[in-house]
Amino acid sequence: MRVSHLALDDFRSWKHGVIELPAGPTVLVGANGQGKTNLVEALAYLSTFSSHRVGAEGALVRIPIDEAEAAPGGAVIRARVVTSGREQVIELEIVRGKANRARINRAQVRPREILGLVRTVVFAPEDLSLVRGDPSVRRSFLDDLATQLSPIHASVRSDFDRVARQRAALMKAAQASIRRGQSPDLSTLEIWDQQFAALSARITATRASIASRLEEPAARSYDDVADSPRHLRLAFDASVDRVIGTDPDNPASADLTDVEAQTQRMLAALTSVREKETERGVNLVGAHRDDLTLSLGAMPVKGYASHGESWSVALALRLGAFELLSDDGDTPILILDDVFAELDSSRREGLAALASKAEQIIVTCAVAGDLPASLDHHALHVRLDPERGTVIDGVDDE
Repeated sequence: MRVSHLALDDFRSWKHGVIELPAGPTVLVGANGQGKTNLVEALAYLSTFSSHRVGAEGALVRIPIDEAEAAPGGAVIRARVVTSGREQVIELEIVRGKANRARINRAQVRPREILGLVRTVVFAPEDLSLVRGDPSVRRSFLDDLATQLSPIHASVRSDFDRVARQRAALMKAAQASIRRGQSPDLSTLEIWDQQFAALSARITATRASIASRLEEPAARSYDDVADSPRHLRLAFDASVDRVIGTDPDNPASADLTDVEAQTQRMLAALTSVREKETERGVNLVGAHRDDLTLSLGAMPVKGYASHGESWSVALALRLGAFELLSDDGDTPILILDDVFAELDSSRREGLAALASKAEQIIVTCAVAGDLPASLDHHALHVRLDPERGTVIDGVDDE
C-alpha cells in the first residue's frame, strides 16, 4: 500500500499543497516548526481518525498567521491510494464545529467508510508515553490498531463512550442525591448497565485479542533493535479482572475474548462496585480502565527500564503493529516522525533494515545527518512561508 499523491487544504500549517510521494523511503527535511509533522499527521489521520499529537479535531484546522485573515471553517485531506495496483481517491473534510464529510472517488460516503482504506504505522517521539504514560495512551494504541484491522471497532468504541458518559451522569446525580440526604433515583440504571456491559465486553475482547496477537511480533522486533538479554512480554490487564476473580467452574470466565461470558462478568462487577460508584459519582470498572502491561523478563518496563530500553520497547510495539497490519500481504505505510535523532547509530541501522519491508516509508528529520547511511531515499525540503503556509522548496534523490 502507498499514497502516490497527498493534497492538503487548510490543514495545520498547510494552506494549499499537493505532494507527490514515490514508493520507498521519502524524507521530509526542514527545521523544526516548518510543517513536516503536520503532513504525516494528515496521512495518519485518514487511517484512524485520531492524531498522535492532539485529541481535539479543531486543532487540525489552520490558524492564519495574519490575524486580519479570516479563519477557515475546516480542513481537507485528499489522498490517491494505490493498493495492489488499484487506485482510489479518498477525501476527508474536517469541519470546525460540525460533522465531518468524506468522499471516495468523488462519491459522498459516511466518514467511517474510508477507515481501513489507508493503513499507517506512526513512530514518533511522543511514543515514549506508550511506556511511561497513563493507561489511556496504551488503550488508544490498541484501539487505533484494532480500528485499522477491523473498522467496526471505531463504531463500538463511539457507542461505548456515549453510554459511559450517560451512566457516569447518572452516578453523579446519585452522588448529589446522597449528599443531600435523599435516596438516589436509579430506576434506569439496569438499562444503562446492560448496554455498558455489552459494549465494554466487546471492546475488551478486541483489545485482548490484539494484545495476544501483538506479543510475538513485538518481542521479535525488540530482540532485533535492542541489545538486551531480556525479552519483551505483553499482558492485557482488564479492569474487570481487578474487580472480580474468575469462576473456577466456568472456564469461559477467564477468556477475555468470550464476549457473552465477559458481559456477565461485567454486570457482576458493576453490581459489586455500585455503592462506591454512587458515592464517588464515576464509573469504576469497564473498558475505559483497561491497560496493557509491558515487562522485560520479570522487570516491569514502566518505572524500571532505562531510557534506551524504553525507546526500544516503544519502537518494538510499533514494529509489531506493522507486522500485524501486513498479515494480509499488503504492508501499511510506515511513518517515522523525527525518531532517528533519538536513536544511537546501531538502533538507527536496525530500524532502517526493518523499515525496508514497507512499500512506502515517510521520514521526517531536521538535518539529513540524523539519517542512517544505508537509507537510500527521496528528499523533500520543507519550509514555512509567512504568506503561503508550509511549502515544498526542493526535491533531491539521495
